[in-house]
Amino acid sequence: MQFAPPLESGILVRRYKRFLADIRLADGTEITLHCPNTGSMKNCQFPGERVWFSTSDNPKRKYAHTWELMQTPSGELIGINTGRANALATEAIEAGVIPELQGYERLRREVKYGDENSRIDILLSNQGKPDCYVEVKSCTLLEGDRGYFPDAVTSRGQKHLRELMQMVAQGHRAVLLFVVQHTGIDTVQAATHIDPDYTLLMAQAVNAGVEVLAYKAILSPSGASLTEACRVFI
Repeated sequence: MQFAPPLESGILVRRYKRFLADIRLADGTEITLHCPNTGSMKNCQFPGERVWFSTSDNPKRKYAHTWELMQTPSGELIGINTGRANALATEAIEAGVIPELQGYERLRREVKYGDENSRIDILLSNQGKPDCYVEVKSCTLLEGDRGYFPDAVTSRGQKHLRELMQMVAQGHRAVLLFVVQHTGIDTVQAATHIDPDYTLLMAQAVNAGVEVLAYKAILSPSGASLTEACRVFI
């Protein structure tokens, strides 16, 4: 994934009202960015550190700029735009980067499924074999030397686990794919200290046959891509 046009940068002043962030440009001007992240962004926002943002030419947008990357005080990069996770996963599957998800002829995105009115992020299909339902989650929370998901209680995430288990029960394949958008994260596990119910459901899902994968992204102001698997602790 290449950022086009190239990302611009500034210094984070503050994030507020969940979807807004103010930054200071090199000339001292302050602008407001759209923050495309519905999570708590725990350990992902560092006032005084550099951020990178994209710019839209859509005249109907109230905020033309979108927050894309955050630099940590130690120099790591974090992908703030959770909407990029699905695109990164799709690109990686199509490029053969994720061997566990190869061998399918068709890839569809945002397909309705399940009893709880969900949409699967990626549906892989091939004549003569079970469909593969892939739920994509962006992992950005680093605590100590471990990556965690979720960074806040997620009833939506719990619903997705139940839907995946239902697909397995119906004879399909189901995969929970963590897209690691933090260059400092090398392992992923459920955040029991944040959402214990999600941890329990994730363990139930694994026991029911849901597969769990994690792949790490290389991030830079010029682009991003998934490159290698990360270890998942269940």
